[in-house]
Amino acid sequence: MIELGLLVLVAFVGAFWLIAALIGGLFKLTFGLLGAMFGGMFALFGIGLAALVVVPILAIALLPLLIPALGLALLVWLIVHATRKPAPAPVSHQ
Repeated sequence: MIELGLLVLVAFVGAFWLIAALIGGLFKLTFGLLGAMFGGMFALFGIGLAALVVVPILAIALLPLLIPALGLALLVWLIVHATRKPAPAPVSHQ
């Protein structure tokens, strides 16, 4: 008799758990879809805000790796800039 009572109790708890899980899943699906629709409107704002936070930190973190490339770019710019001839002065014809 005790075993039958425990079996009924487990069945009732299992059924209650299943119903609660289904209701919770329904709420999760509903609010997930609403959140996705509402969040989609602000997605660009969120991406922009994340970029404003992450890009400077990433640039500072990668600066030691980028110093040789930046130095090479500066050297090329200096060579190109130094070898250019000055622009001729415009001559006005009257």
